[in-house]
Amino acid sequence: KGVFFMNYEFKDGLEFAKEMDRLDKLGYLRERFYLNENEIYMDGNSLGLSSKDSEEALLDVFNVWKKEGIKIWGTREGYFFNLSRNIAKKLKSLINADENEIIVMGSITSNIHQALATFYKPTKERYKILVDELNFPTDIYATKSIIELKGLNVDDVLVKVKSNDSRTIREEDIIEKMDDDVALILLPSVLYRSAQLLDMKLITKKAHDRGIIIGWDLAHSIGAIPHDFKKIEPDFAVWCSYKYLSAGPGATAGMYINKRHFNKSAGLKGWFGSKDESQFLMSHDFDQDTDANGCLLGSHNMFSMAPIDGVLNIFSEATIENIRSKSLHITAYLMYLIDNKLAKYGYVVGNPREDHKRGGHVSLEHDEAYRISLALRDNNVIPDYREPNVIRLAPTALYNTYEDVYNLVEILEKIVKENEFENYSLDRVTVL
Repeated sequence: KGVFFMNYEFKDGLEFAKEMDRLDKLGYLRERFYLNENEIYMDGNSLGLSSKDSEEALLDVFNVWKKEGIKIWGTREGYFFNLSRNIAKKLKSLINADENEIIVMGSITSNIHQALATFYKPTKERYKILVDELNFPTDIYATKSIIELKGLNVDDVLVKVKSNDSRTIREEDIIEKMDDDVALILLPSVLYRSAQLLDMKLITKKAHDRGIIIGWDLAHSIGAIPHDFKKIEPDFAVWCSYKYLSAGPGATAGMYINKRHFNKSAGLKGWFGSKDESQFLMSHDFDQDTDANGCLLGSHNMFSMAPIDGVLNIFSEATIENIRSKSLHITAYLMYLIDNKLAKYGYVVGNPREDHKRGGHVSLEHDEAYRISLALRDNNVIPDYREPNVIRLAPTALYNTYEDVYNLVEILEKIVKENEFENYSLDRVTVL
């Protein structure tokens, strides 16, 4: 008899997992990715696996450069010269935005710098920046840096919304902090530790009602969760491309600028932000492009962008709606197995349970989470660990199976039941 879990019906046992895989309409896409035999990869929320489509696109750029040299910029009717624009055409369906509102450049950190340099215009009355205390450190570093460059005192300007449980941030607490002296808000769409998905539409509306600029960091949602920016209407957003988008380690990041801000002067200026017709006139007077492309900086990193171009073909084929549907189902299945098989060993689900409040990964908590993560590696499972006690597990819709999830839970049980974690040191290593 099946057990209902958050409106899903699940059963224990390997046969149920195999049946789910037989019914999985995205299952065939697994063959488009490189997976190691006998390894269970659960870290797509941190670094997605390499796809054959990305490999093909990268090798294509290399071969064109090898043959054409500098002529690569003009080949295929300027496809590579306009690579940001061409990738934007594929990205737009993931966030429901116009292609000219999207640019592909830099890293998520440099793009936060560009966004804040462009949008943060402090006055005597409005000068504070609102963030949350659980955000990823780089967002805070970049924000503090911009505040200091403005000659302001970080302690006077930066306002952090507190968490009441060290896992999540309440929307009402964010809204309560939207005082008249707040100029700008920067928040994550999904919290990196707990996988909490914030109500972006509500928070954005409340910010705009108060005349506050708001931007979102989509690092832990883009490629896993569909966003509707025509309804949410944020002022800007930034994201990386190497997590759920699976574009490769350090792949070029992305940025969204709402079209109502196209008239804004780019805070940081570079020659690829020029209009096409004036870029090569070499004038020292910046002739800014008329859309989001005006915030581009230097020449495209084609080798870092090509894999994005390639892998987005898979996303177009799968559709972000189908990806989200499987992601919610397979992560719910994982939580069901944790509750039914692992809770007695001290494992706890630390992320929100409701579909509309959670991202694409499960935050598994345990007092021995760090050493369990090390033991998982030696059991051919790739998770990641976040302080103080979280094992992040992301059964990714495009390449993970339900059988992967079932076997993962069996291994998690074995590690604690047989005290395997005790064989490992508590000394931290650099990357896990």
